[in-house]
Amino acid sequence: MTGAERVFELLESPETDASLSARAHDADAAAPATHADLAFELDHVDFEYKKDVPVLHQVSLSVKKGEKIAIVGATGSGKTTIASLLLRLYEASRGAIRVLGRDIRDYAPGELRRSFAVVPQDVYLFPGSIATNVAVGDATPDRARVKEVLDHVSGLDLFTRREGGIDAKVNERGANFSAGERQLIAFARALYKNPPILILDEATASVDSDTESRLQRALAVLMEGRTALIIAHRLSTIRAVDRIVVLSKGRVVEEGPHEELLARNGLYARLYRLKSAQDAERLEAS
Repeated sequence: MTGAERVFELLESPETDASLSARAHDADAAAPATHADLAFELDHVDFEYKKDVPVLHQVSLSVKKGEKIAIVGATGSGKTTIASLLLRLYEASRGAIRVLGRDIRDYAPGELRRSFAVVPQDVYLFPGSIATNVAVGDATPDRARVKEVLDHVSGLDLFTRREGGIDAKVNERGANFSAGERQLIAFARALYKNPPILILDEATASVDSDTESRLQRALAVLMEGRTALIIAHRLSTIRAVDRIVVLSKGRVVEEGPHEELLARNGLYARLYRLKSAQDAERLEAS
């Protein structure tokens, strides 16, 4: 009954996407961008899921085209919320968010979200084939492109060994594939879409170390020439990014490269030492 009540509550919610689309088409979409060198920007953004329970406080973040940044912080610090706001899955309470020089409120929802590819930690695969999952959204997958992107992410040899190759059957949620294989398909899916901006929610967190090395090579290919926002849980995976943004209780408390943040001996340094000790304990136990 509780689940049913929530479903009906959502069905009865006012539809906002239609008005968003109308605004986007009524607005002067050809107006020159005032922040053309930025991939995206959060300008003094506040957000709360529940009234008077703030999640983000005056968050400002500017990311240049082609820049790779990582967001780190404790659980509940607001990392995933920032990604959700960029995709306009929620509305910011205050402040402005711009993507590719335009306020996100001046985009039609579909147009905005085509600028992104999201690779989550828990990848969802649909019943069908490897090809239809890589080319999800296309009525007829471009088979040559499917093979090309699988090859780019170091996965073509892995999947062509299966009976049926790229036409191999995929069960509900990809239950007949390993976590690493699902992640490679997700990388290929993002590359097939070819967006300017990537959002990676710790895309290598749930696999073993051997598979992780293959995924890291695939990740390097995927991020090449693109802006990347990495939501990080394993701090060891983000040393090579251009900039690390540290969140604490919904506020940006530190920014900078890995070595610089370690030298400051602040929150990031404490988090890094804690994670390193935990990783060492797990390695010793195994």
